Amino acid sequence: MACVDLSRQLTWVQKGRKIVFGAVPIRSGRAGYRTRAGWHKVYWRHKNHWSTLYNTPMPYSQFFSGGQAFHGVYGSLNTTVGSMGCVNLSVPDARRLWSVLKKGDRVFVWGRRPGT
Repeated sequence: MACVDLSRQLTWVQKGRKIVFGAVPIRSGRAGYRTRAGWHKVYWRHKNHWSTLYNTPMPYSQFFSGGQAFHGVYGSLNTTVGSMGCVNLSVPDARRLWSVLKKGDRVFVWGRRPGT
């Protein structure tokens, strides 16, 4: 199960009580584009995805709620502006997450990004 703590801007993966990935820093949705809280499932994965909506690369994309996905970003995660709803990770962290999650895995998102 992938866990996303929006309040602390962290994500990790655990099997039972054992953490198998993370916790690593993330950047989640900005005001007006909040990352949707609740239970989800990874339903589609695309290693070299390109967003046609935002015209930007989304390496190691793992979609879990509508168009929202875990994916890598090439810039800094440490910005005051959040994502457009996705859970952004550094590219190395997104690559490692790609090797841990698979289609059908559960994702639980809770909390609220500060400032949203």
